[in-house]
Amino acid sequence: MNQDIIKKVMLRGEKNLSKYASKSKESIRLNKIDEDYRPNYFRDIDRIIHSLSYTRYIDKTQVFTHWNNDNVSRRIIHVQLVAKIARTIGRALSLNEDLIEAIGLGHDIGHVPFGHEGEYILDDISMKYLHEHFAHNVESVRELMCLENNGLGTNLSIQVLDGILCHNGEFLLGKYEPKNKTVEEFLKDYETCYKDDKYIKTLKPMTLEGCVVRISDMIAYLGRDIEDAVRLGVIKKTDLPKEITEVLGNDNRSIVNTIINDIVNNSFDKPYIELSKPIYDAIKALKKFNNDNIYQKAHTEDDLKFYKKVFNDLFIYYRDNINDKNCSINSVFLNNMAKKYLENTSVERKVIDYLAGMTDEFIIREYKKLQDKLS
Repeated sequence: MNQDIIKKVMLRGEKNLSKYASKSKESIRLNKIDEDYRPNYFRDIDRIIHSLSYTRYIDKTQVFTHWNNDNVSRRIIHVQLVAKIARTIGRALSLNEDLIEAIGLGHDIGHVPFGHEGEYILDDISMKYLHEHFAHNVESVRELMCLENNGLGTNLSIQVLDGILCHNGEFLLGKYEPKNKTVEEFLKDYETCYKDDKYIKTLKPMTLEGCVVRISDMIAYLGRDIEDAVRLGVIKKTDLPKEITEVLGNDNRSIVNTIINDIVNNSFDKPYIELSKPIYDAIKALKKFNNDNIYQKAHTEDDLKFYKKVFNDLFIYYRDNINDKNCSINSVFLNNMAKKYLENTSVERKVIDYLAGMTDEFIIREYKKLQDKLS
């Protein structure tokens, strides 16, 4: 097998990429790897989808947790939708689809059980015991950079990790511009997020592909969350305000197509991603509608109290029993971790890493199993 010839075949599509696209040869890693015929970002996709964190997407909440309907989205569906939407935009703009797919598939790996509600609870715990903030985008980078591969990390390209760090689709902008960064600047962004929760809102991806994934994160959940909410009877489709539906449409297909077309038309051959004013205003209004009518109703007060008790009780239990070989934090997690991780990580951080990586089903099973031992 002639590796050089095959590598040229794998990279031939990059000849037609936009001058604003990130090429595989520009990929930067913290540690050198033995290269093969796969382009660097293509290889990052492989490392992500073969990770244990990716496997656990299957049982993590998107919006709705305790709703008995198999057609409601889980986190695994969301990341696939983000990757597909972002690749559509990327192909139309002649950007690097491998980089886009890697960021898209990896961007939510740090999400915790019970979705954003679980994230807020774990942030409170982290601030109380570590004086550091917890956010799913930061934990996604931590999972892939520090926890996977038994604590050795996956050694992904910095461009991929940066796109994951800066992906938050909760923060709507009319214009998304990349910001050139060194490795040191990326690492500074990452570390600062632990100290300043407002800093996340200021993050900008270092590649145009990262910008595409960031807006695609929002496109992927806006209409899909509406369809899930209608399916569960939380809202009716007729509840959607006409001033929104007249611009974006009233179903997921229309919303996705309308926003993608607007982005492509306004961003073609430009070093940024831009929305037209009417589409931007409609998305902003739809985000508010979803928040008021879907996200605020997705969990009952009893649900929220239960989630808080589960996380807090398990945190205390694992912390106090971390030296017990029979405790699951050892048998499931720490026994498999490298010496470097075990020696350089505080007890509290180990517990938070363990809790953050759990699926919804596993954390509830652990809670029920340990209920008679919990405080």
